[in-house]
Amino acid sequence: MLPSLQIEGSRATITLRRPEMANKLTPEDLPELRRHFATVDATPAVLVLVLRSEGKHFCSGFDIGSVAQSQTEGSGFGDMVDALENCRAVTIAALQGGVYGGATDMVLACDFRLGCEAGEMFMPAARLGLHYYPTGMQRYVSRLGLNTAKRLFLTAEKIGAQAMLDCGFLTHLVPRESLPDEVERLAATLGAMAPIPLLGMKQHLNRIAQGRFDPAAAARDVARSVVSQDLAEGGQAWKEKRTPVFTGR
Repeated sequence: MLPSLQIEGSRATITLRRPEMANKLTPEDLPELRRHFATVDATPAVLVLVLRSEGKHFCSGFDIGSVAQSQTEGSGFGDMVDALENCRAVTIAALQGGVYGGATDMVLACDFRLGCEAGEMFMPAARLGLHYYPTGMQRYVSRLGLNTAKRLFLTAEKIGAQAMLDCGFLTHLVPRESLPDEVERLAATLGAMAPIPLLGMKQHLNRIAQGRFDPAAAARDVARSVVSQDLAEGGQAWKEKRTPVFTGR
């Protein structure tokens, strides 16, 4: 089944739905995922996007028989992952199990990556004879550092959940039974933030990591927040010791 999208208030959830195939991705999934990302981008109320999957494994990556097809410029696997990284909403990957191959890059494209003790990952590109696409290598280096990127790409080493946390692949490691609650807690925390700085800072932090920081664009977003109703509301709520009600204006 193709990935599904559900939107409820400030939160969207995309679910991978091939548990019998360890949620392997196929060429048909790529445009569907990009359509879902575009829908999220076009829905101003959505502040948080959760990426999850059904079954034991999070995702076993892209169908190896379709790898050549996935490298097509403009419509390939890497383009789909780039669209996820550039998604307007703050993104959370909920990893209940193993994540392999190209799926590891999907996870690194997310802003937060929650896993549990059942997690493991590996990147078998060199073992399969595949030279990875440039933006995927860039994400590995920017998120994990050069030494870890070389270790994972060049040796195809499999690492477990604690090592995933230690190297920065995971941002949170929680007991498996607590994972849904921790995802809910984080999504609720993010969804309660003021939209202008939440979404603006996400984009500018990513651009800093990519070496594409635009000081003028960041200054415009700072100025927009300074004159916003939300800043006044945040200050008033702080004084009154209550939860602020933000509107994105």
